[in-house]
Parts: sequence; C-alpha cells; structure tokens
Amino acid sequence: MHGGDLIAEVLKAQGVRFLFTLCGGHISPILVACKQRGIRVIDVRHEATAVFAADAVARLTGIPGVAAVTAGPGVTNTMTAVKNAQLAQSPVIILGGATATALKGRGALQDIDQMALFKPHVKWAKSVRKVRDLISALEQAFKIAKSEVPGPVFIECPVDLLYDESIVREWYSVKSSGGHTLAERVLKRYLNYHVNKLFAGANVVNFSPPIEVAPPSPNSANIRKATEKLKRAERPLLLIGSQALLEASKAAQVAAAVQRLGIPVYLSGMARGLLGKKHHLLMRHKRREALKEADLVILAGVPCDFRLDYGRHIRRGAYFISINRGRSDLKKNRRPNLAVLSDPALFLCWLTEVLPQNDRWKNWREQLRQRDAAREQEICQQAQESIELLNPVHLCREIEKNIPSNSIIVADGGDFVATASYIVSPPGPLTWLDPGVFGTLGVGAGFALGAKLCRPDSEVWILFGDGSVGYSLSEFDTFVRHQIPVLAIVGNDACWTQIAREQVEMLKDDVGTVLRHTDYHLVAEGFGGKGFLLENSQHICEILQHARKAASQGQPVLVNAYLGKTAFRKGSISM
Repeated sequence: MHGGDLIAEVLKAQGVRFLFTLCGGHISPILVACKQRGIRVIDVRHEATAVFAADAVARLTGIPGVAAVTAGPGVTNTMTAVKNAQLAQSPVIILGGATATALKGRGALQDIDQMALFKPHVKWAKSVRKVRDLISALEQAFKIAKSEVPGPVFIECPVDLLYDESIVREWYSVKSSGGHTLAERVLKRYLNYHVNKLFAGANVVNFSPPIEVAPPSPNSANIRKATEKLKRAERPLLLIGSQALLEASKAAQVAAAVQRLGIPVYLSGMARGLLGKKHHLLMRHKRREALKEADLVILAGVPCDFRLDYGRHIRRGAYFISINRGRSDLKKNRRPNLAVLSDPALFLCWLTEVLPQNDRWKNWREQLRQRDAAREQEICQQAQESIELLNPVHLCREIEKNIPSNSIIVADGGDFVATASYIVSPPGPLTWLDPGVFGTLGVGAGFALGAKLCRPDSEVWILFGDGSVGYSLSEFDTFVRHQIPVLAIVGNDACWTQIAREQVEMLKDDVGTVLRHTDYHLVAEGFGGKGFLLENSQHICEILQHARKAASQGQPVLVNAYLGKTAFRKGSISM
C-alpha cells in the first residue's frame, strides 16, 4: 500500500464516510484510495467549502470531519474556514499536500511554510516525514481533535510519502540522472538514502479501532454546590451553547436533563432546537431583561463574550455558575461564583440525578413566557407592515409556516439571517447550523453539503443573505454534480444591510455597501439547479411549495427573494 492507501485505511477505521476536497496533484493518491474503500469523495469549487462541509459533519455526527487540499494556495484557501472551526470548537482534520521532502525550501511548485501558517490556528499541526508515520500521525489527530475543547488539526502530507515507492524512486532517479562526476554520484547516493529512509518500515502497518475520547467530567463537590444554590434560587436562568452538543449522540439525553431541571432556558448556536419549537421551558426573546432579573445564572458552554456584553448582562447580585471545557472561556471577562471545568452536557445530566424534582419556578417561567408572547405579538404586527417588495419579517414568518419538521436550517448571512433567527425555529436537536462566534460569511454551501450527506432524508434549507451567497454560489455546481438537493432562500435587498444601516446613520455614506437585485436564481439554473424569483408576498407560499417539490425530486433549488427595507433590527450591530 502507498501512503494514500494508509491514510484511507485510517479514515475508514475511524468511521469517516465523506472526504471533502478540491483536487490537486499533491493529494491525488488520498482521493483515489478513499474512493476505492467506499469513502465518498466530494469535490467542491473552493477549498473553504471543503472545510465548512467537514465542520458540519463533525457537528452533526461527533466524528471529526475531514478535508484534503493540495499544497500552497489549496492550503491557504482554507484558513478562514479553519479559524471558524477553531472558534466554533469543531473537530476537523485538514490533510494538506506538500512538496516532496527533498525539495522543501528549494523553490518547488507551491512550496511555502505551511506549518508556520497553521500552528496558531489549530490544536495541533504535524508535518509527516516518513510513510510509516502517516498512520500514527493521523490517529493522533483524531484523538487531539476530539479531546477537551475540540478543534481543527492539520496534517501535512508531502507528495513523496503518498505515491508508490517505485514511482518515488523514479522521480528521484530523474533528479540524479547521470553519475559520471563525483558530485553526481554523491547526489545519487544521498537521494537513494533519502528514499530508503522515507519508506523504512512502511510495510509494517497496524490500524487502531475507532478512537473514543471521554469528555471531561465534573466533580461531585461542584454538583453538590450547584444543587444547594438551585434549591434556594427563586429566579434561576439557564443558557446553553454549542459546547453542550459536542457529543452529538447525547443530544436526546441533554434535552431530557433540561426538561427534568425545569429551569427557564435560552439556547444558542448548535443548542438551538434542543427542546423543539414550543417547549414550555424555552424562551426566545428579551434575554437581556431576564438576565438582569435572575438571581442565579448557569452558563452551560457559553462564554461571557460580546454576545453577553462581556458579562455585563448578568446582574451583579446573581449567583453565577459557569460550566465550560475550556479554562479561558470558563472565566472570560467575568469571574463566576462557581467555575466548573467540565463538559456542560455531563454537568447538566449529573445535576438532574441529585436535584429534587419540583415546580418551584412556575411563576418565574410564566413571567418570562408572557414577555415572550408580547414580543411575538410585536413581530406579528411588524410582519404586517406594507413596504415595497417583500417585508423580510413577513417572509420569515411564511418560511416558519412552510418549513417541515424534518428540516435542518443553515444560517449564512447578516441582516436577513439575524431577522430569521427571531422567527424561524429549528424543529429539533442538531437542526440549526450557523458559523458561531467568528461570524463568518460563506459557510452556507459547505454546511448544507455536509448536513445533507449526513441526513439525506432531511430537508436542508439555507438562509442566505445576498452578500453571503456571493461567497459560495458556485457550489450549486457541486450540488448538481453530486446530486445534493438543498433548498436555498436568498434574502436579496441589494445591500450589505447589517453594515449599511449603522454606517449611513453614523457616517452619512453608503460607500461599499450597495449591491444589486442580482438574478441569483438564474445563476443557480446556469449551474444546473432550479431557480425561482420571488417578488410578491402573495406568492410566497406557492413558490416555497414549488421549491420543496423540486428539491424532493432531486434538484438543488434557489429562491431569490427581493426584499424591501424595514427598521426591524435597527441599532443591533455588535462588536
């Protein structure tokens, strides 16, 4: 087996079903070997999409997603997606091609210092130097990517480690042709020695079974202390973030634990949808007001970053419990009264085992629910405002009515997607994918690709802004070629509205924020998909039904929805 075969064998042993890539000569043996072993190879139109797709697979399955990209620009094109995975705590493995080991630093095609580029942005980076070490390096990558605070890892795979030994020897013999002079003979002898070293022990191979990494557990003293504080709390509040869903297979257990606790809860990131749409514990609006009133606040996998105004949203008199896998996030910006270095999901599950069942917080929950209902009524009224073209609030309410219970929602955009987050509810656990704290635009196509592959029976809806769709519109070619029938809705207001709203008011200039009502639906059709133009609110339901039908018949679909302007999110910019 050549090095590409060894990598494919490790991926297969670790349960990897998909390899995302954009081809390149440096990595061809990996792609061919994976295909031969039944790992589906999905080639995309931009390397960032490959990493975004691997990220989605990791989030939905708990198994690290894998992307393979060629050397130089193939590697550098992944950096935004890699950084997004790091900040979102997604276990992703990037296999990067590299020039031959003997040519490193000598001006070979696409040869750069890739390790220096990656080391600050991944949990671990390794450049392999011998064929036999490909196995141990990749297995170590799976372990590191999943342990403690999960994140991306990078394995650099030089091209002369991936091809058959006979081919590599032929390459190096060409480099050392002749042999008449002393210098030529010395060079040839050195290169033969170098190749011998590359392939030493390559025939002795052992592959590990799937690597299991136990999440960090809380200690019993912290559980007892939290229990005692909760027994005395009158207005407790629970905030759950993506980190509580890192163990994807345990989502149902986490949901059951939250149900038993009976604490009003706000969900964010991958935790959105954990309790379904209408659960009596689930609160969606006025979180800041609730935090100012709560006498006990539990952050389960939620750091005190800009989303909580760096901790200032939590009332100073409240008892503050933070549970987090990461030491830095555990105490970021605000020191908790009780800091628990643990997997948040385990903490919540263990807490329910010792906390007595009660309904002490019924009045508190009802108070929050009444406030939620009042905000819902405001949104309903705002949806009825008549404006030129489509009212985005009304459109989102119609999407909410038409989106089925087996859907996965991918959020990729600014103003339109933020509006949708108030209105469109993910139907269940692990049915909402957004970039996370990095706020990256361009995740949509990759996330949708990974989601549809993991859950082929689910309808995958992408909510695009007209700014964000420009990053990955060409991936409709990928959807068509690989028969991935996703349904995309572009909120097209011909503007980078989230920026323009504040920029124009504060600086009196819209420079750099103006777009067009571009025919994105025709672009999708040019790639072989199905496109719809939506301009009239009376046609929303009809067109959404046509779009769903086309997707059910195997066509990727794009609905280009022309939006008008509203003040729904005025003053909402965060930094």
